[in-house]
Amino acid sequence: MSMIAVHGSSTTDSSYVDQVVDEAVRQAEEKGWEAVRLTEVARALELPISLVLTRFRDLDAVANAWFQRGLQAMLAKKPETFEDWPERVRIEHCLLAWFDAFAAHRRVTVQMLRTKAHLPHLHTWVPMAFDLSRTVQWLREAAQLEARYGTRRAQVEEVALTSLFLATLAVWSRDSSDGQHRTRQFVQRRLKGGENCMKWIPGMKHKAASPASASL
Repeated sequence: MSMIAVHGSSTTDSSYVDQVVDEAVRQAEEKGWEAVRLTEVARALELPISLVLTRFRDLDAVANAWFQRGLQAMLAKKPETFEDWPERVRIEHCLLAWFDAFAAHRRVTVQMLRTKAHLPHLHTWVPMAFDLSRTVQWLREAAQLEARYGTRRAQVEEVALTSLFLATLAVWSRDSSDGQHRTRQFVQRRLKGGENCMKWIPGMKHKAASPASASL
């Protein structure tokens, strides 16, 4: 996964970028992610390969743009009552939004992650730790968690949410149930279990404990 800056781009750039990503994923559904070639993607879209290369240096860059959609889904406009929801429910909503964004192409998405994590690919798996950290930071922002960055509570939440994200990813990657029901149940159980079992955190006031830190 990749945590790249979330910002807008020109309409023209966004249009062909989305086309390239969609076509690459379409081809991956047919022959697997590692078999996709940018030259073939450009040919299918009738785009100059030079134009494609101005935005995508390689197939991994296409994967980064794909995972950008998960961040956009997490940060999408929330219901008007979102701030009044329990913290646990806010976390659940935002976390599942990331996974829902890729539900239609789960197999290809998992292939992308496996390619990034392939040991010989030093240029992709080394940055994954930083990408994961940034994704968790965006998750905290999207769920509107109160603790300020750098505080003890925020640090505990980051560790707990990282664990939750990775555990959910492991379940989701094998989840073929309707509406990703197994994944949703897993997230709900994990958050509820943490909320019930962890009543305090050493060095912090009882009321400061959160479902996120409890899931640790």
